[in-house]
Amino acid sequence: MIRNYLFSVFFFSGIAIISIIFLPSFFFPQKVVLIGGKLMGHWTGFCLKIFLNTKIEVKGKENIDENRKFFIAASHQSMFETFYLQTIFNSPIFILKKELTLIPIFGWYLKKIGSISIKRNKIAKDNLDFFGNISEKLMNSKRPLIIFPQGTRVSPDDRPPFKKGVSRIYEELKIICQPVAINSGYVWPKRGHKNNQRTITISILKQIHPGKPKDEFLKNLENSIYAELDLLD
Repeated sequence: MIRNYLFSVFFFSGIAIISIIFLPSFFFPQKVVLIGGKLMGHWTGFCLKIFLNTKIEVKGKENIDENRKFFIAASHQSMFETFYLQTIFNSPIFILKKELTLIPIFGWYLKKIGSISIKRNKIAKDNLDFFGNISEKLMNSKRPLIIFPQGTRVSPDDRPPFKKGVSRIYEELKIICQPVAINSGYVWPKRGHKNNQRTITISILKQIHPGKPKDEFLKNLENSIYAELDLLD
């Protein structure tokens, strides 16, 4: 209980301090704000290691091809991956709920780093040019796109079907998909107490190249990530 309390106090205080320090970066180029994002990722790892004795293991880095356009499809069990993946990949472009961009200060950062927002389950003007916005950002940047195809944080034992939006992105963009399986929910669950002396494994799987029918791609992606998560239990 004490470890949970100390982790929460130091983690959220640190995120708040980093956010305040980087407030002037809104007046500078985007790359300055992205440094703040990476710093938040390293702070996340530091707090987990110090207060919860968490070991963070990264497997499969050799599967990343930085010389080609790709998007990341990652499992989503906790807040961990939204911060820490920025330390592994080149400041990914996030696809996220429109509501998150409305949060004071935090939402401003999300907009400044080029996040792409979408209103879920709604036909809105912003959604109509969704794929056009993605294509434009990717073509003008060396940063990869990241999406969480489960749609929301789930418990480590849940295996919900992936949202079809990820297959639409695969079909429309015609670029490589980089699957990533992460078992962070065993340490940092969506609800309840965090667990100490556990290992978070980030498993970077073999890429899925463009050209497959979108239904086949979706099944392959879902099977590969869930099969890996079963091994990480």
